[in-house]
Amino acid sequence: MHMVAYKATDNLNNVVSQEKSKRSMLTEYFYMNRADPLARQCLYREFPEHFRWLKGTKRWQRRVKRPQIGRIVYANPAEGEREACEAIGLVETDKSLDDCLTESATFQMPCALRRLFATIIVFCEATNIRALYDKHFQSLSEDYHRTYTNAGTVEQLVLRDIGYIVHSMGKDIRSYGLPDLDESDESSGDYVREVIEEMSVGVDQEHLHIIDTLNMEQRVAFDEIMDHVVNRRGNVFFVDGPGGTGKTYLYKALLAKVRSLELIAIATATSGIAASIMPGGRTAHSRFKIPIKLSVDGMCNFTKQSGTAELLRRASLIIWDEVAMTKRQAVEALDRSLQDIIGCSLPFGGKVMVFGGDFRQVLPVVTRGTRAQITDATLQRSYIWDNIVKIHLTRNMREQSDPWFSEYLLRIGNGTEKTICDDYVRLPDDIVISYNTENPDESVDRLIQFVFPDLHKNATSASYTSTRAILSTKNDHVDELNARLIEKFLGKEMTYYSYDSVDDDSCNNYPLDFLNSITPNGLPPHMLKVKINCPVILLRNLDPHNGLCNGTRLMVRAFQKNVIDAEIIGGQHAGKRVFIPRIPLCPSEDISLPFKFKRKQFPVRLSFAMTINKAQGQTIPNVGIYLPEPVFSHGQLYVALLRGVSRQATRILAKPNEEIDATGRMGEAAKTLFTEMY
Repeated sequence: MHMVAYKATDNLNNVVSQEKSKRSMLTEYFYMNRADPLARQCLYREFPEHFRWLKGTKRWQRRVKRPQIGRIVYANPAEGEREACEAIGLVETDKSLDDCLTESATFQMPCALRRLFATIIVFCEATNIRALYDKHFQSLSEDYHRTYTNAGTVEQLVLRDIGYIVHSMGKDIRSYGLPDLDESDESSGDYVREVIEEMSVGVDQEHLHIIDTLNMEQRVAFDEIMDHVVNRRGNVFFVDGPGGTGKTYLYKALLAKVRSLELIAIATATSGIAASIMPGGRTAHSRFKIPIKLSVDGMCNFTKQSGTAELLRRASLIIWDEVAMTKRQAVEALDRSLQDIIGCSLPFGGKVMVFGGDFRQVLPVVTRGTRAQITDATLQRSYIWDNIVKIHLTRNMREQSDPWFSEYLLRIGNGTEKTICDDYVRLPDDIVISYNTENPDESVDRLIQFVFPDLHKNATSASYTSTRAILSTKNDHVDELNARLIEKFLGKEMTYYSYDSVDDDSCNNYPLDFLNSITPNGLPPHMLKVKINCPVILLRNLDPHNGLCNGTRLMVRAFQKNVIDAEIIGGQHAGKRVFIPRIPLCPSEDISLPFKFKRKQFPVRLSFAMTINKAQGQTIPNVGIYLPEPVFSHGQLYVALLRGVSRQATRILAKPNEEIDATGRMGEAAKTLFTEMY
């Protein structure tokens, strides 16, 4: 049966009897099978590949094969021959992961090599993982071969190490086609492994001694929280206090005490830097499996039977620091998930929860959000807020060394500092570097010299590098500072170029030059220049359990074409050596690009300088603040000033507004004025 078109005025019998009305695509397919040998080789669904349908005459006609040009691989003429591009790393090849492991093996660190292999199979989209494993097994197992002679035992030890690391990344080694792991030992079960991992976090004796040094406010908070933990009475606390009041000091005392009682205490923070400060700390998103895309009634991404669920059920105390930076929907998702897995309708399933933060600091990021939308995203607008016991710390631990500066910072945070023309505040003269309007570079060099004195002499020192940074408001300003500092930095240099692509761009609408020129927020640059001993900051959670969190600072100790050997320089994992490979990265879904962009690059940026938002949660003993334009969001100036430990170790370079002076009139006095817009 087929369709026949006709007009209302046509004679239907005449229409039906016409020759072409008797022909359809199917009937003509049968006719072509009788007449054309080629047609007999094709199924009906394959027919359009070799024949085309002529609507006018209703017949199939053989397609004429003409020379065609397929999609051309873009190569800039300036790059020279393609082989040369491959040799210098401008073009991605299938063997780049193989080369990455081969190069890393030369450093002779099998333990770090196993962590690298786990990172590759989880993040790098390898197509033949088993072949990589077989080829590099000797290097992966070199240390075990020195101790064990049985090949089967060695392989099981290697697989167990890799499986443990893969599991800490939230994946299962059984998904990657590797040799079977002997799981006869019940301790290899996922739920037990999660608990054992947390129970194995040691108790720092110095942190136990902290308990005796808590001030009166901290001691009251400590006793009340511990009373609920020991007596298993669930409650939700919020520890509020300006920077310097000892919130982290209190957390360390709580964690040490609970763990000394052989109970489970879970330490998390919104940012990787804040998490690394606490023993056993993890980012909240990685620990609680919080979804990246939050919804009003969302849940965390773990099941009742998972290891994460078992760990949370057994936990006696859960701490979440810097929660003021988190969207309330993330906290609400954890609340619903805990109630579900524990089967208790009390807030957070009846657990003892301790939130900490400072709403004077940077609030949750809402892309292109208004002030009202940003405020609505905070925990204070959540249904949870009314059920939280508030603990206020007010005694600033820095007051004894510099009471005036501590009071000034508090006024900035509370918004009570005297303003000029509604938006501007005066910065203390002794922490301001004068801005040379005729030669701004000279002013920047003086700021760099203050923060990084004798850079050449101290370039290899992790303690020197970890205690210094320059902060600015935007990535553009940070990139300018980092580019200036890497040029001043001595040592062997390597430049890594990213491999950029767009999914489903068959027409080549987006030239490679254009893709290379953009750097969406959260992605590394196309051209990454590093030198031996230069500081970098990690841009992704690679292995939170082993210290590789978004925001972790590292020093580059060695490099090859396909791998970077780095040392963690801050937090509980300081001194640990890690290998970092190139991984495919995509910008967040809230980045407004009209295409799906992918960049394969090392997930790091230089970190001589970093954004103010990225630095929240850490203390930087020697800090410079570069403000070529006004701060643009709530709490940025307050956060920047808080990073330092004293005004003697803090300097600000701010481009002055020369249109106003301290009385609101034009004048030279405005050279030390700067704005706090929120």
